[in-house]
Amino acid sequence: MNWYVVRVPTNQEDKVRERLLRRIKADGLEDRLPQVLVPIERITEIKAGKKKVSSHKIYPGYVLLQADMGKHEPDEKSEEDQRVWFALRETKGFGDFVGGGAEPVAMSDEEVAQLLARMDDTAETPRMAVAVKVGDLVRIKEGPFEGFDGTVEESVDDKGLLKISVTIFGRATSVEIQQWQVEAT
Repeated sequence: MNWYVVRVPTNQEDKVRERLLRRIKADGLEDRLPQVLVPIERITEIKAGKKKVSSHKIYPGYVLLQADMGKHEPDEKSEEDQRVWFALRETKGFGDFVGGGAEPVAMSDEEVAQLLARMDDTAETPRMAVAVKVGDLVRIKEGPFEGFDGTVEESVDDKGLLKISVTIFGRATSVEIQQWQVEAT
């Protein structure tokens, strides 16, 4: 079994996945096409002081497919291989395999492992969406230092905090601010 990347219409990934799963089940091809995934990661955003966890597609417009595609030579394809190809190609929204050419190019084991690990990691602990990074200039828009400009010295992603260097009374002072309390300048 290999993993393949398939182009699908953007914002239709979940619909195409569901259609593929229904087609695979109807044709009895579960053993040849065991998994169809829309790669997502969970992201924590802090807006207006409230924490919100959302899912974002890692690769919009693409679906991952674990499949046994059978023989590569058209004259060597068994009836079962042809059923797999037909089920995929005749599913509404199914585009082309990434990699071009007549035959699909499988993902490497390392690529698959990295992608699945990324999905698993964010499922357990969503990563923070950070709009600013170390070295960026920001303006504090809320709190006791409202209106001050500063430079981001450190980002503590798991707590949603930024350490910012601001100038107060002519001296650089390091302050800790929630990420949602700043905006990039």
